[in-house]
Amino acid sequence: MAKFIEGDLNASGLKIGFVVSRFNVFITEHLLSGAIDELVKHGVDDNDIEVIRVPGAFEIPLAAKKLCSRKNDAIICLGAVIRGETPHFEYVASEAARGIASVARAADIPVMFGVLTTDNVTQATDRAGGKCGNKGAEAALAAIEMVTLCKKL
Repeated sequence: MAKFIEGDLNASGLKIGFVVSRFNVFITEHLLSGAIDELVKHGVDDNDIEVIRVPGAFEIPLAAKKLCSRKNDAIICLGAVIRGETPHFEYVASEAARGIASVARAADIPVMFGVLTTDNVTQATDRAGGKCGNKGAEAALAAIEMVTLCKKL
């Protein structure tokens, strides 16, 4: 019979670090509050949450890499890149994703991707607590599950 190994959502005693972009703060603050609410609801103590703010999504990977060397069980990266009239969106969104993925592969802890990449503000607000839920909260749940899974592996 196959053996299944899964994480759970018991976050008691976990220490979680955030790297949050200040650019599009009207979106990222909702992502952050949704994520923190979810962590606390599942047992993380407020004192075990550390939030690092960076100027924009492009700067998230470096801060996440630095944060990995601290005593966190997981890092949650939050940002919002909204398409404009120039190709800048593609460069920032692509490099933020690539950089966070690179940090995640090198880290010995889960590094979660909670950066919205949307075509417009409406799509971003819908995903930051609006009609499409809160992607920050979803990233927090994924972080808890991955931490508990990694402890079983």
